[in-house]
Amino acid sequence: MISDKLLTPDYIFESSWEVCNKVGGIYTVLSTRAKTLQEAFPDRLFFIGPDVWSGKENPLFTEDDELLKAWRTEAETKDNLKIRVGRWNIPGNPITILVDFTPFYAVKNDIYTQAWLDFQVDSLHAYGDYDEASMFSYAAGKVVESYYRHNLTVADKVIYHANEWMTGLGALYIQKHVPQIATVFTTHATSIGRSIAGNNKPLYDYLFAYNGDQMARELNMESKHSIEKQTAHHVDCFTTVSDITDNECKELLEKQADVVLVNGFEDDFVPKGRSYSAKRQKARKALLNVANKLLGTRLGDDTMLVGTSGRYEFKNKGINVYLEALNRLTRDKNLKRDVLAFVSVPGWVGEPRKDLAERLKSKEDFDTPLECPFITHWLHNMSHDQVLDMLKYLNMSNAKDMRVKVIFMPCYLDGNDGIVNLAYYDLMPGFDLTVYPSYYEPWGYTPLESMAFKVPTITTDLAGFGLWVNTLKGHYATLQDGVKVIHRTDYNYSEVADAIRDTLTEYSALSPKEIEKVRKNAAAVAEQALWKYFIKNYYVAYDVALRNAAKRLEENKF
Repeated sequence: MISDKLLTPDYIFESSWEVCNKVGGIYTVLSTRAKTLQEAFPDRLFFIGPDVWSGKENPLFTEDDELLKAWRTEAETKDNLKIRVGRWNIPGNPITILVDFTPFYAVKNDIYTQAWLDFQVDSLHAYGDYDEASMFSYAAGKVVESYYRHNLTVADKVIYHANEWMTGLGALYIQKHVPQIATVFTTHATSIGRSIAGNNKPLYDYLFAYNGDQMARELNMESKHSIEKQTAHHVDCFTTVSDITDNECKELLEKQADVVLVNGFEDDFVPKGRSYSAKRQKARKALLNVANKLLGTRLGDDTMLVGTSGRYEFKNKGINVYLEALNRLTRDKNLKRDVLAFVSVPGWVGEPRKDLAERLKSKEDFDTPLECPFITHWLHNMSHDQVLDMLKYLNMSNAKDMRVKVIFMPCYLDGNDGIVNLAYYDLMPGFDLTVYPSYYEPWGYTPLESMAFKVPTITTDLAGFGLWVNTLKGHYATLQDGVKVIHRTDYNYSEVADAIRDTLTEYSALSPKEIEKVRKNAAAVAEQALWKYFIKNYYVAYDVALRNAAKRLEENKF
């Protein structure tokens, strides 16, 4: 329910590189939130994404030639835009416009020059994905301008919501060319903060001393930082996803968020009742089967299955400290159960292991391990992979007599990886516990999703989600709460590893009744993070943007 005191938009346009394009956590934010917004603004919510699937079938997008037909014709003939209109195949099925941004490369330098003249956006040092993102962003802005000119009037209250630095140029374009539209910009993680953390520099203790512009020069991040900073300063409402990232914005972008938009989610993909039990059983069987065929073991159902997943950011996501904790666990005499730990992060994957695939077809038991008994798929860079390197450095062996074994699944768990052949959400119920000891994590969907599947988790207070849980509970959350939140700093790596080890040992000693209680508590915390509770923050952001846009129009007498 939207408060009567808030200004409410008539139309919302939202752009992101991850609309109908599943590459990261922002996809989860947008795709789970869409249903709630579509119900509040039926077919007055439009998502704009890049047409990177041009010429190929996109399973996430259903084109509809009749939808917005009159405008589409105008946009293509009069505005020279190459677009496809249809619906995003997610709950809510919102109207979606995919734009081919490649024609704008021809005028790229003119676009960058104008962005400098208008907003001091420095694109001189662009490299990598900056050009691609910027041309999409500009094209998305042109799409919204076209729709507004052909279909809407100054009487309509319109929001343009841009996500991440990759859509900043479009927000600034709208601000200049269609000033009647109120702009919202969300940074899901500052580009320079992620870079500082990823380059092994201490982010938190020295945050107050860092100058974002200076660090951008030092780390060769000038253009991305520039578009992000200028967009944050110029839009009608600047937002971010957690208090910890808000602090980062204040220091590195020199702009505090107007509203913090905490990330919620929908639990409609979580199986219930008998369906859940069946999926849990199937997932455990699949994980244990892969392990036993790879390792030549006979691990039973009483094995404690532990997992981590997400992006392959070795330090930022805490994969290093997770492996360190597992190594220390091998020497813990209080461990009551065998532990089989998985690292499910997509690496530079080559192909499924043929030797493992052959064994998986067989019904027989094997008592000899395969060569390199740590990995399910061959990598292109076997000799320079951070997970394999650390396992080697820690002298982990996966020998039969070791109580802790580690398996690296470096593939996208899409159900067709050639080894496990189960999708990520189908595997999730099979775990007993998950570990996400992030060093840099603006929010943290992975621990939240884990808990929604009744799988207790371990995270840190450097993750936005971990901080939120502590606030919710009024204390540092413990395993009994369904989530253990570990205090993490720039320098307490070893203490974090010990805390993970101790929590895994503690879980191994729980009785079935105690485990059931912990699992229920995990699901109860996840329930508190549904979009129906968090969407109100968006309505506040829309209100702020609409009021500031009206003020801006009045001051400039457009």
